[in-house]
Amino acid sequence: MKKLIPILGIVGVVLFLFIIVIKVAKNDTPELKKMEGSVISTNATEMVFKASDDLIYTMSLDDNDVDVGDQVVLEYTGVLDKRKVIQDVKVVNAIKADAKVDYSKLDDKGLFSKFYKQAYAKLNTLSLDEKIGQLILARYPGSNDGNKYNLAGYVFYEKDFKDKDANGVLAMMQEASKGSKIPLLTAVDEEGGNVVRVSSNPKLASTRFLSPKELYDQGGMELIRSDTVNKSKLLESLGLNVNLAPVVDVATNTNSYIYPRTIGYGVDITSQYAKNVIEASKDLRVSYTLKHFPGYGDNTDTHSNKAIDDTPYDEIISKNVLPFKSGIDVGAEAVLVGHTEFTNIEAVPATLSKAVHNILRSDLGFSGVIITDDLDMGATKDISNRYVGSLLAGNNLLIVTDYEDAFNEIKTGVRDGNISEEYINELTFKVLAWKYYKLLLMENNK
Repeated sequence: MKKLIPILGIVGVVLFLFIIVIKVAKNDTPELKKMEGSVISTNATEMVFKASDDLIYTMSLDDNDVDVGDQVVLEYTGVLDKRKVIQDVKVVNAIKADAKVDYSKLDDKGLFSKFYKQAYAKLNTLSLDEKIGQLILARYPGSNDGNKYNLAGYVFYEKDFKDKDANGVLAMMQEASKGSKIPLLTAVDEEGGNVVRVSSNPKLASTRFLSPKELYDQGGMELIRSDTVNKSKLLESLGLNVNLAPVVDVATNTNSYIYPRTIGYGVDITSQYAKNVIEASKDLRVSYTLKHFPGYGDNTDTHSNKAIDDTPYDEIISKNVLPFKSGIDVGAEAVLVGHTEFTNIEAVPATLSKAVHNILRSDLGFSGVIITDDLDMGATKDISNRYVGSLLAGNNLLIVTDYEDAFNEIKTGVRDGNISEEYINELTFKVLAWKYYKLLLMENNK
């Protein structure tokens, strides 16, 4: 018995140490997490994954057997970071799910959710070509030639209104709509001040609309609200239903490119401006568009040049984006993303940055339509595959000049597996839901 006591003691110590080792090993095992979503693009080493919460991540493909378009549940270890270009996570398993998603049953309290059933039913009547067309908002070419691509709509510029009276503009709108299977978005930049595509024509408006700063200095937010109503009435009377305004960028340098188009004051007043314009525009037939997310700042003109911004990330969140949040909180339907490269977010133009779009969807809770600035502008025109890249970043509508090239690149991207048709469906669905919300599409709305 005396001999057994030391032996039992040794066994006890060994068992105790074994338990400790097991516990330590268990604590060192990375936590397995899960995320639902779809694979929207792949290449030899990476996949782009759109999670069910609308955030988009690029991650290493490793040995996981997934294809473009797969609906999957990812089991992974590590921590997702919406700011990272490539996620530092390990995908352990990808469990394939039902490949078809019924968007009308999404549990989404988003801005357009009342019209999800109609949008889903309409989506299912469209061909791939027609769905791709609904992602393109083209510079008006002077004819309805773009309608063979089933374009979402057109953007009209000052030259399109030059020397026309109201009847001439309405005739142009009627011509633009010929052959369009789905009612068009008809957009214009009627900001006031330097950018007045419509009111620059004295046959259409007795005076040019004033700039935001002129309005604020003369009559504060009350005058800005009445100006928004007056703009909307004029645009609607001419067949226009989207105003690519207001500019809610915060600029501090009076000599900077964007400054004359801003309200010219700090974050607080700019935020009030965004809120008042969006509030005043509701219940009118013209939608307003907050731009240029995540803030133009004092950067150079992206129509002709690249613009690089090294503002610290925390300052972007605490300053630049606040006016956008103010507008979103009161029901902004659309946000236009600019081309500036924010080096502390992602060193690509914001229009092609998944991280920028993740901020918009996640931090600001935006559930509406995201629109690019014109992708054929100087800052982006030389970027290869920019149209597909902009969709993969999270945009719903691409403003382009060369709509034929944009259409062909996207269709080729689907064919080659660079972007999934299921993802095209999801983006188009949101555009259709917006058109129902705007009462451009009217089925079953009674």
